[in-house]
Amino acid sequence: MATDIDARRAKVADEVKFDILTETQELDNEKQIKQITRAFISDTITVPTKEMYAYAVRASVGDDVYHEPSTLALEAHMARLTGKEAALFMPSGTMSNQIGLRTHLRQPPYSVLCDVRAHINKYEAGGTAFHSGAHTIPLTPANGHHLTLPEVEANVVLGYDVHSAPTEVVALENTLNGTIFPQDEIISISDFAHSKDIKMHLDGARIWHVAASTGASIKELCDPFDSVSLCFSKGLGAPVGSCLVGTKEYIAKARWFRKLFGGGMRQIGILAASAAYALTHNFPRLVAAHDLTKRLEQGLKDIGVEITSPGETCMVFYDPSSVGVEFGEIVDRASKLPEPIILAGSRLVVHIQTSPAAVEDFLQLVQELAKEKRKAGFDPAQYKAHVNGNGHIHSYKDIYVRGVKPTN
Repeated sequence: MATDIDARRAKVADEVKFDILTETQELDNEKQIKQITRAFISDTITVPTKEMYAYAVRASVGDDVYHEPSTLALEAHMARLTGKEAALFMPSGTMSNQIGLRTHLRQPPYSVLCDVRAHINKYEAGGTAFHSGAHTIPLTPANGHHLTLPEVEANVVLGYDVHSAPTEVVALENTLNGTIFPQDEIISISDFAHSKDIKMHLDGARIWHVAASTGASIKELCDPFDSVSLCFSKGLGAPVGSCLVGTKEYIAKARWFRKLFGGGMRQIGILAASAAYALTHNFPRLVAAHDLTKRLEQGLKDIGVEITSPGETCMVFYDPSSVGVEFGEIVDRASKLPEPIILAGSRLVVHIQTSPAAVEDFLQLVQELAKEKRKAGFDPAQYKAHVNGNGHIHSYKDIYVRGVKPTN
């Protein structure tokens, strides 16, 4: 009988076992890392280094639902860094934002005011409505860059009119599409919001870039907000993670919501350690990424390409139609280079693992395409006159910021 059970157990064990590694795994990883250095699609593609992994495996091995020392240490550091009372580690920036909003929103009806381009409005699968049952008031900034106090004042919903959903939270984002929200404007909006008992939430996924660019402390940048979400995997090279910060009472409630959302995690010391390594070793590298972004922007300008949103930090938006080139042509030709470049439309994102050679190769490719178009008869002067004359062609800023629909 025992022999029969042992045989069945062995069969089950044989069915269960699985080797996820390929025979060429190390070579595959090296190839993928090479691709990442030549990809301009996002800064979420940054990968942990061997040094980060070596540091991470030394972390504590507790259960985060009960007591995880390394994670608690990271949370305490993030609270101190941001000038808040407490912090909570999250698996993702989307969860951090959504739980951040849900914790503020206690009793409907209510609304959240934000920029129309905000991550919580466009890229979180309608989470604000689904998780919090909140109405969103998305605003299009008239200046094409950031919301202003008059725009917020004119659009928040105050009072007890039964036809409306009073604004409970003003949610800002910094950076937004790589641009830096002026701190004085944030303070003005915060002062107004708080005077009306409205909470302030910051999607600070890339707040590190603001600090690296301006020299402002993280605390200074977070001071106007009641809650802030900060990511470790966008550009800092950590594999997973974000932190939500706020008061002790707020974070205690957020921890409850994290459990409800399915975000109660177990042995995540290795993830907390990866975030700590990223803060220590990768944050200082952001300045070099910004410099490389400026090189990319200037190179495009020198070719005659229109810059539709300049590289204030790690992103540049461009329109190659000013030199007669379409995005699809660039993407196609870039993918066929001896060392391919990975692109996706009008947004170019530079990160700490972007290769300077990739930037130069990209610029050379655009230069070659522009020359080919001129040789084929494209006249940049006529194009410019056409755009200025009848306005049929609209830039990225017109289409995506001001909401103008392109007519051709």
